Amino acid sequence: MSINSFENYPMAWKPLLNKNKKPVYQTLAQQLEDDILNGNLLPGTKLPPQRELADYLDLNLSTISKAFKMCGLKGLLSSSVGSGTFVAYDALSNAYLLEDTKPKHLIEMGATLPDNDSYKLLQLQLKSMAQETDYEKWFGYGRAGDSLWQKDAAVKFIKRGGYETTVDHILFANGGQNAITAILASLYKSGDRIGADSHTYPGLKTVAAMFGIHIIPIKAENHIMSPSAFEDACKNEHIKGIYVVPDYHNPTACCMPVENRKEIAAIAKKYNQIIIEDATYNLHHKKAYPAIAAFAPEQTIYVASLSKSIAPGLRLAYVAAPKQYKELISKALYNLNISVSPLLAELAARTIVSNQFEDLIEGHLHEAIRRNEVFDRYLADCTCLGADIGIFRWVLLPGKITGAQFELLAAQQGVQVYAAERFVVGNSSPERAVRVAVCAPETTEELEHGLIILKRLLDSILS
Repeated sequence: MSINSFENYPMAWKPLLNKNKKPVYQTLAQQLEDDILNGNLLPGTKLPPQRELADYLDLNLSTISKAFKMCGLKGLLSSSVGSGTFVAYDALSNAYLLEDTKPKHLIEMGATLPDNDSYKLLQLQLKSMAQETDYEKWFGYGRAGDSLWQKDAAVKFIKRGGYETTVDHILFANGGQNAITAILASLYKSGDRIGADSHTYPGLKTVAAMFGIHIIPIKAENHIMSPSAFEDACKNEHIKGIYVVPDYHNPTACCMPVENRKEIAAIAKKYNQIIIEDATYNLHHKKAYPAIAAFAPEQTIYVASLSKSIAPGLRLAYVAAPKQYKELISKALYNLNISVSPLLAELAARTIVSNQFEDLIEGHLHEAIRRNEVFDRYLADCTCLGADIGIFRWVLLPGKITGAQFELLAAQQGVQVYAAERFVVGNSSPERAVRVAVCAPETTEELEHGLIILKRLLDSILS
């Protein structure tokens, strides 16, 4: 039977089916993907209802559903109950933020790198370990029994971030991204849905896409995840948990008030939702806020990465998991890692137990404050989110320029920043904003040079 002939019927997408040996749903999915990647279907475009498209193409509804599902699992589509299916705003964005090599001829102000000036203590600790008579043990496989005292160090580190837990909840991962990967791999399956802020950590997006997990944007109020929107998603969007960065949220640099944390925790308990709390930036406060996990310990998997508070090269994160999830996550971590590096785990533990990590945190904090003062000196007239002790700021752009357009202009002038389009989730409309990392430039002089360029670009938009 041929395609129904109603050429003037108003539809956002009218595919043409070519006969080939592939199943029809695969052919349809490929054409949909091609039209998105080629720009024929722009981000935010609402696709025809599946029944309407099935009628137009004279196909079974299940064929259309399979095609949409294939593209949805690739992160190309976003659907919302009662709203329909849209081309995802992040369908074409580059979510891999840290390039393989440092961009040549570009001042790095995109990647959230802490300063390098605080690492002397780690060097001294490492030299001391290398001089011990049994140094060779740092270069073998680590065993669970060898890490008991290191778990005490993990508990101490996590307590410093606003959450008290015990050693029987602790797991080790090769960094925060690795921990998130293990959590999604062990607790979710393809087609599951989890909530997150409408702009979120790109590492979550790449892992979710790899496993076919849909990220549902949770609306915000004043750039903070709305508890009522979270509850609405629990009721209507069939989510099975949320991912949240309550402190210096990446990318908007906002901090969630304690009252909101309590409300998020209470809703998670009410609807039996898993909370994945990313505590990467919890130690950037002068005094830590209580973690969401403190209000919902049985619901929350708390991920405490050392990358921004101590050093990214340690490739270590501590995971505090409720007992009902711990074994599943532990098996996933083993399959992903076998074990974490004994050398780096020991180095981190000694740095924490000796309280030297406090000096490292203080050093990073001092440098961040100093660099934010430079930032404010040049971009004082701009609308920026984020405190003066964070390592990045969220710059809201003037006029009608998009984040992606500004990112391109900045790169052409020699500065790397990251546009909101890189962080946006699903069918959320990206803010006209860019993330600017104040601690990424290697020197203050380089930071100032980059800010001068950005200021000139911003002024040119207004003129």
